[in-house]
Amino acid sequence: MIKRKNRQSDGLCPIELKESNGVCYFQFPLLEKSGIVMHGFSTKIGGVSKGVYAQMNLGVSRGDDPEAVLENYRRIANVLHMPWERMVLSHQTHTTNIRVVTEKDAGAGLVKKRDYENVDGLITNIPNLPLVTFYADCVPLYFVDPVHRAIGLSHSGWRGTVKRMGQCTVEAMKAEYHSRPEDILACIGPSICSECYEVGEEVAQEFEKAFLPAQNEQILKQKPDGKYLLNLWKANEIILLEAGIKKEHLAITDVCTKCNPDLLYSHRVMGNQRGNLAAFLCLNEAE
Repeated sequence: MIKRKNRQSDGLCPIELKESNGVCYFQFPLLEKSGIVMHGFSTKIGGVSKGVYAQMNLGVSRGDDPEAVLENYRRIANVLHMPWERMVLSHQTHTTNIRVVTEKDAGAGLVKKRDYENVDGLITNIPNLPLVTFYADCVPLYFVDPVHRAIGLSHSGWRGTVKRMGQCTVEAMKAEYHSRPEDILACIGPSICSECYEVGEEVAQEFEKAFLPAQNEQILKQKPDGKYLLNLWKANEIILLEAGIKKEHLAITDVCTKCNPDLLYSHRVMGNQRGNLAAFLCLNEAE
């Protein structure tokens, strides 16, 4: 049974858990309705990895059996209807660096060596070129521009959030594809919730410098022991709305990685001995 947070008053789920051929994955109704993308967010269920990586580990550099990881990619790609051998993988180091992905990048990080590093965001306007980013508590951000047929996928942990990774991605799509923020559909994916994400004063101070006092009242909650609970979902919502995303074009997850350890990998629960989840986003061919 999946544990959800902040259930909407209308009872609708911003993100849905699905199963196909034994593989469990999440999808956003908002992006499905656009009709121009294939997308998903993986779970632990449905792969072939063993031990601490069981089952659907999609991290290519965590020490797992490479053949098992490739088979996991084949399985998730099959249910998401994406070409696995063309997937383009990020190289995440908590930056706000965004790569414009072109045809020459097809397969980078999976079937051929990447010629880039320190990339936490990917954007493209090329169909059938899946973008892939990785998670185990940090925030996945999805962007779909149905007008200019362009997409973006970004990784935003607390460092990326302080540096406004969501805004950086919107601005990159504006510069590269003439995307207008008011046209973009955006989603905040499964990640650690505010009740589970305890941070120290040094992290809280970074947010206090980056956001207005009234905003920090929604983002930070101090505990009696001096630690803070950090709401990355709310912080990224604020960033995306300020970047020009319309509220009706924004879907915010209600699924926490730490609250669902049987379904999702969580660094806070499992430490480094674990697999990686992945976010997938791919533009369809124009009809």
